[in-house]
Amino acid sequence: MGLLFAVVMGLAVYGVFQGIRMYRADTKLPGDLALALEVGSTRTTAVGSGIDRLGMRWAPSVLGMMGPKRVDALRRRLDMAGNPGGLTVHRFAARRAVYGALGVLALLALMARGQLIIGLLALAFGLVWPDVIIRAAIRRRKSDIERTLPDFLDVLAVVVSAGLGFRQAVERVADKYTGPWADELRITLRQMDMGVSRREAFDLLRKRNASEQVSMFVTALQQGEELGAPIVDTLIQIATDMRRTDAQNARRTAAQAVPKTTLVVTMVMLPATLVLIVLSFYYGSGVDFSDILSG
Repeated sequence: MGLLFAVVMGLAVYGVFQGIRMYRADTKLPGDLALALEVGSTRTTAVGSGIDRLGMRWAPSVLGMMGPKRVDALRRRLDMAGNPGGLTVHRFAARRAVYGALGVLALLALMARGQLIIGLLALAFGLVWPDVIIRAAIRRRKSDIERTLPDFLDVLAVVVSAGLGFRQAVERVADKYTGPWADELRITLRQMDMGVSRREAFDLLRKRNASEQVSMFVTALQQGEELGAPIVDTLIQIATDMRRTDAQNARRTAAQAVPKTTLVVTMVMLPATLVLIVLSFYYGSGVDFSDILSG
């Protein structure tokens, strides 16, 4: 067993040195990765940039193991997350390679100390941590967009009713906003400037976001355009429906919280309260149970 462990550790150390040698070698980087390292370095931390550079050589191998379908799904999830920290497909693959390698090294080190379960947990953490970051970014971005969208539609309706066209009104209002929803609108406007039709640009906006409210906005906007409904009335109705949906979701969340709170009270607070009551009666009574038991 000791000999096998020594061989495995030797191979791991050799792989690390080979990775360092490959990192220092003047080899050509993939185009997407080179652009990400140049542009995305201004959006990520120094630690994140260092991890990306360390794992960049294994990024194509990781993407090859993932397969085209999973890479396309990853690209869509990164779009929904807003590419947090300049994260691209190649950056994600580089981080997965580094975290996975660290998880393997932690597993081997902990196995040598007889802590197999903790080692397996460390390996699982290293493999899933990049996905956890993306999921958290998607939820955070979705929440920010859904919180901003109704107020944005109210302001947009006012600007359109003042006489501006829809395209100019969206650009004017988007310039006054910050955050993920403003970023999404600027992307949509740039796509329209490049010749993409308005319908297709908003379809792409819907695909980039997992929010039901964004889907509701795009659907209602396109239906209003097809039916010839006034755009101001359409925007006001969309904002009203979104606020109604938010209120229903809030009531549903509150209703789901009641059983959870009751369970916590029943399982934790009630037994603790009973213990305190019994102990207070015991110490307050002054009865010595040792005398009663001995008698």
